[in-house]
Amino acid sequence: MTQPSPPRLPAARDVLALHDRLLAQAGWPQEVLGAPEATGLAEHPELEHWVQANHRNNSLLWAEEDLARRTTVAAEAIAANKRAIDGYNQARNDATERVDEILLVALGLVDPASARTDAPVSTVPTGARLNSETAGSMIDRLSIMALKAHAMRQQTLRTDVDEAHRAASQVKLQRLLQQRHDLASCLDALLADAQAGRAYFKVYRQFKMYNDPRFNPELVKERQRL
Repeated sequence: MTQPSPPRLPAARDVLALHDRLLAQAGWPQEVLGAPEATGLAEHPELEHWVQANHRNNSLLWAEEDLARRTTVAAEAIAANKRAIDGYNQARNDATERVDEILLVALGLVDPASARTDAPVSTVPTGARLNSETAGSMIDRLSIMALKAHAMRQQTLRTDVDEAHRAASQVKLQRLLQQRHDLASCLDALLADAQAGRAYFKVYRQFKMYNDPRFNPELVKERQRL
């Protein structure tokens, strides 16, 4: 009996290409997410959607972090930045979890009916090793690496600084690109090992308590005083 072919998983290069394409897109990250393109990720439209959502929220978070460091605006403006940061961080983590759920279902490493619950049930082959970092968290880190490289590349193009600044930025850019390449290779290795039954990862819930008025002790106090 012929065994079914394993699902084609996206390669890290597909993720890198998507991150770079979005950063080069006019209006990013404010505009609505675009439709899938003819890339490896386009074969997995739901996965591409959540990789995009993760990258968009990381991009919005990055911009708010810059704004929160301003020193010549009112404290209320910085407080608004902080609240926006919390929201984008929550959405970023939610998207990361969705990426893990989709990949684990495709790999057959989680019971599909439980994948979106707080207690996903792993269906792991005997002898597989548990990887401490999930594929989704690696994709999230690749998004941040793309933002770092993009920002550092802009430093190499500045005309309002001296050549020493541009040269130092170029050195840092090359290091960032190497780090990004290394992480991408690790993602490919994890997915290959997971598909071969040598490794697995789980869906890990972040449970961001500071955003939840039921769990943040200061927000609980505020509600009790009302």
